[in-house]
Amino acid sequence: MGETIEKRYRVDGMDCASCAAKIDTAVRRMPGVEDVSVSVTSGTMTVRHDGSSDLVAIEKKVGGLGYSVTQLGGAAKAAPHAHGAHDHDDGACCHAHHHDHAQQPDHTHEHEHEHPAETSGIEGLHGHDHAPTTGPWWQSRKGRLTIFSGAALVAAYAVGHLVPSIATYAFVAAMLVGLIPIARRAVMAALAGTPFSIEMLMTIAAVGAVVIDAGEEAAAVVFLFLVGELLEGVAAGKARASIQSLTTLVPKSALLEMNGVTREVPAETLAVGSTILVRPGDRISADGTILSGESAIDEAPLTGESTPVRKGQGDTVFAGTVNGDAALRVTVTAAAADNTIARVVRLVEEAQESKAPTERFIDRFSRYYTPGVVAVAALVAVLPPLLAGGAWDLWIYKGLAILLIGCPCALVISTPAAIAASLSAGARRGLLLKGGAVLETLGKVNAVALDKTGTLTEGRPKVTDVLSFGRSEAEVLTYAAALETGSSHPLALAILARAAADGIRIPAATDAKALGGKGVTGTVDGTPVFFGSPKAAGERVSLSAEQTSRIAALNDAGKTVSVLIVGDALAGAVAMRDEPREDAKSGLRALTDAGVKIVMLTGDNRRTAQAIGEELGIEVRAELMPEDKQRIVGELQRQGLTVAKVGDGINDAPALAAADVGIAMGGGTDVALETADAAILHGHVGDVAAMIALSKRTMRNIAQNITIALGLKAVFLVTTIAGITGLWPAILADTGATVLVTINALRLLAPPR
Repeated sequence: MGETIEKRYRVDGMDCASCAAKIDTAVRRMPGVEDVSVSVTSGTMTVRHDGSSDLVAIEKKVGGLGYSVTQLGGAAKAAPHAHGAHDHDDGACCHAHHHDHAQQPDHTHEHEHEHPAETSGIEGLHGHDHAPTTGPWWQSRKGRLTIFSGAALVAAYAVGHLVPSIATYAFVAAMLVGLIPIARRAVMAALAGTPFSIEMLMTIAAVGAVVIDAGEEAAAVVFLFLVGELLEGVAAGKARASIQSLTTLVPKSALLEMNGVTREVPAETLAVGSTILVRPGDRISADGTILSGESAIDEAPLTGESTPVRKGQGDTVFAGTVNGDAALRVTVTAAAADNTIARVVRLVEEAQESKAPTERFIDRFSRYYTPGVVAVAALVAVLPPLLAGGAWDLWIYKGLAILLIGCPCALVISTPAAIAASLSAGARRGLLLKGGAVLETLGKVNAVALDKTGTLTEGRPKVTDVLSFGRSEAEVLTYAAALETGSSHPLALAILARAAADGIRIPAATDAKALGGKGVTGTVDGTPVFFGSPKAAGERVSLSAEQTSRIAALNDAGKTVSVLIVGDALAGAVAMRDEPREDAKSGLRALTDAGVKIVMLTGDNRRTAQAIGEELGIEVRAELMPEDKQRIVGELQRQGLTVAKVGDGINDAPALAAADVGIAMGGGTDVALETADAAILHGHVGDVAAMIALSKRTMRNIAQNITIALGLKAVFLVTTIAGITGLWPAILADTGATVLVTINALRLLAPPR
């Protein structure tokens, strides 16, 4: 058996679940095809085949059903497994560390990109009237057909009023205007393996209505069917546009710096390593790292973060975000096809192709439901006349109405429409979920295990206290910063950042040198200076009991303390700690208020972890190796809990894989987007609770949709058999329910109240 090849297509014109089902069935029957994933909401199809498949024949098969096909990218090896609750990159485990410090990913690796290829040239074959709903509805082929059918129906009423003797023929002609394209689609679907399509049921009902001399109703029903399809297309287009609109955030052009000259170039041509100039007020045209400049960056378009983030040299910026008050020079770190927004769109589209357990159940149910409805309709049409002497015309009419009522479109779309809307809404808030299964599982989570460094904390130390032991706090920072200038050590960077924030002028240090495990020495303004550990400082000068006590108290709070000696006198001390994120406490409170058990799992030392844990009010398990974190996740699961593990996507790979849902924290990095089941782009602890709440909202919406779909059908089934309603209310029960279900699902796109 050859290797599995994956090919992705853009399929235009899908607007309901039956579209996807017909394409899935047709392509799955093609030689060499191993698996097919079709997403209505993203308008994509992924085909996995053994390499022997005739791709041209596959494209023609889909085109034969009336959909236009655009190939995306080249062939690629299929993933070893589909997205799901445990879909992780197992290779990430080898990168695990026993500590919790956030790791910067390597951006030099290559990705398989998707680029539009030429269409197959078979759009519109066989008269299929599906078309993209990106423009005004009346300009689409479907819109024009609906208008034409409506005009024909009005004309038939006029002719029937003026010349009653040919009214029947006028209505039959009006019916054929809309029915011929529908019937063609029905035949093609039947030949492709889907005999019980909505088009086939519609065709049988319309032709049957003409046979029993109900041509007027047949024409009206065909028109209403087209109206319903048009509304479905508009609603599906809105759902699809909600995530695709992200791509419009990236500007089309960029200011490229080369050899000291700045020129405007298309943003899509920017290469990794290029330098671009971003003026105040401009949207950033590529993912990159700030080379020079400092500005407030509005990341709301990408992450939903309402407050601009202050960023300077070395910080990461993302395509589509807005530069604030100062010019920036940015080094490009990702090509246009692989920037954060492009990856978000691609991940959401792929996630929409993976089905949740509820969706898979509904699909299986519909396979038996539709043939069952056809059988019931046949029995209703035949048994009363045969067994009870009922009128054939009356009961055939009722049977035809039941055919239309029984179409499963609304039921089948009830789950994927809600899931697609939730995935899109989450992506716009910086919450990425890799598929319906992940989204569904999140709502069941009742235990969350969180990493410390980079998850509950910022991931980098900050100066928390400056102690004065003879010199002022400003002088202590001045001398300390002078010795640390040029160092890339995290503690040194924290001191330099605090000095910069306080506006301190840093003098030059001479003869600076590091003393292994002790600290650093040098000469500042002609005076010898030492800055290092309390133990090493105690070897140089004596510390009083009070000074020792104050330093010990800071150590007990999980802080690292460095002592400053100027000349031969103790001058002061600086305490630093990786501080909790601003929203950590409120985010954890949101989880506990929702009844979720929370625990911190960290490889950091127990004293530091305990200090952070007490401040945040969370249970702490410290000094853990990666396998220990995995073991604890397993222990929670054996207690009957559904566990989410939140980490940076590298250190906690084994625990992320073991959890029911792995959630990576990060600022749009490759790791955050690709390692775990879900990712939080802007690193807010509160977004974990937001993810769980989004899942619960989605499952409630799905329950509402199923109730609407089955409830309307049940009502109209009873009223049809009772003789209260006929064919045109029956088609409303189908298309109306589908539209209602889609509109209800679109409510999930709105921000939560």
